[in-house]
Amino acid sequence: MNATVRQNGISLDSWGGQYWQQSRRPLASLAFILPLLALYEGGIVVLGTSSVRNGADVWLRQLLDQIGLGSYFLLPVLTIALLVAWHHTTRQPWKLSAGVLYGMLVESALLGLLLLVLAQLQASALQTMLSPAAPAAAEVEAELRRDAGGMLALLLGFFGAGVYEEVLFRLMLLPVVMGILAWLGASRLWQIVGAIVVTSVAFSLAHYVGPQGDAWQWFTFLFRFLAGGFFALVFVHRGFGIAAGAHALYDVFVGMRM
Repeated sequence: MNATVRQNGISLDSWGGQYWQQSRRPLASLAFILPLLALYEGGIVVLGTSSVRNGADVWLRQLLDQIGLGSYFLLPVLTIALLVAWHHTTRQPWKLSAGVLYGMLVESALLGLLLLVLAQLQASALQTMLSPAAPAAAEVEAELRRDAGGMLALLLGFFGAGVYEEVLFRLMLLPVVMGILAWLGASRLWQIVGAIVVTSVAFSLAHYVGPQGDAWQWFTFLFRFLAGGFFALVFVHRGFGIAAGAHALYDVFVGMRM
């Protein structure tokens, strides 16, 4: 008896292998994040920049402004162009199955739920060992977001964070840190480890920067550092699209607890 299950003449084992490869491709990442990008940018136009603008979005636009590239829609265009160029360099087919996108959505949701569980476990451990009064990091984030605006603005902000924070800290910064470590002579393993640590510290610290930054709390810093490491590992092993999707859906799950 053939142990390989088939559906519509296609081996599920074969489909799983194809999904694992195709979902990592920049083309799949681009197709997957396009709805998030469109909703976020469209929401900013409708609701106004002050109500939903994400911090990483602001920093990236300020950087573009400083080099004389201040067109409003240039950032999403550059994000799309970066993924298109990345896919071009891989010399992989310009074909994508809709089933891959559905699988990426499910995988992103599962990873977002996993991070939510890890947040609760971390909070329980910290409360037991160090500070019984310390609230769960997810609860702190929910409280901060409760003061930030209406649910529609919050959802748009979650989409923006999922895309642009992953663009800044994983898609852009992580390869740069790896390149610096490679130039310093680090092995491939230590390039990855070092880049994950550095970008996770930067990701966590970024939440406390500027007039809109959160008040410093060591347990939220620790959680965000670990969350940054989680998203970086997803980015390294599963690609940009799933990292962005898991980030956005984790934020949505936290928002649903409000």
